[in-house]
Amino acid sequence: MIKIKTRVIFVRHAEAEGNVNRVFHGWTDSSITEKGHIQAKRVAERFKDVDIDVIYSSSLKRTLQTAQYIADVKNLPIIRTDKLKEINGGEWEGKRWEELPGLWPDAYDSWENRPHDHEMPGGETMVDFQKRLIDEVMYIIKNNKGKNICIVTHGTALRTMMCYFLGMDFTELINIKWYDNTSVSIIDYEDGKFDVVAEGDISHLGKELCTVLNQEWWNEYNEKYQQRNKNQVYGNIRTNQ
Repeated sequence: MIKIKTRVIFVRHAEAEGNVNRVFHGWTDSSITEKGHIQAKRVAERFKDVDIDVIYSSSLKRTLQTAQYIADVKNLPIIRTDKLKEINGGEWEGKRWEELPGLWPDAYDSWENRPHDHEMPGGETMVDFQKRLIDEVMYIIKNNKGKNICIVTHGTALRTMMCYFLGMDFTELINIKWYDNTSVSIIDYEDGKFDVVAEGDISHLGKELCTVLNQEWWNEYNEKYQQRNKNQVYGNIRTNQ
């Protein structure tokens, strides 16, 4: 039996209004910023000489705007799907991050310390969210066997999926770091197995064009992460080839 390898290139959307304003945007349909447009152009240029056969995107504006830059470079249409959208934040939508601990202390505690067990007030559970995403990715792979697929999606979505692709128990979701805007993660799928080729790579940006790495919350988050995982490398950018 001939084995067929399918490659999936995941791209987090470019910097959006919620990222800059530190407002929770799950299904909130915000646009990318001026800096986001530059990031999107950079990641698209990165793919100029990379084989991509098909482009899928979450149906939200910030992912579609990012995907359009890639589509223009590759001269391909964008296939949009609601099933690649960010987590449904329910009552968190539109709230400032600084407000959340006071308004929903228990839910915020699970988000920070037990994300695998998190349930958005009036929104999705993390377990249901992961299932929605993985089911859709497997559907896409099934319909594009042997191709190089580009998928533009979201930050929490990527954390949740990468936990699965790395073969980690879902309770270890907390050990998957946040990836910056327009970061690139690559997986190969062959014979029912996933191989993570690249994780959260932002080499096309340079630190000055990053979003997450230049925000105050990242330093606090990173210190806590380092305390839990002292052997992890700063930035969590890992390549296997």
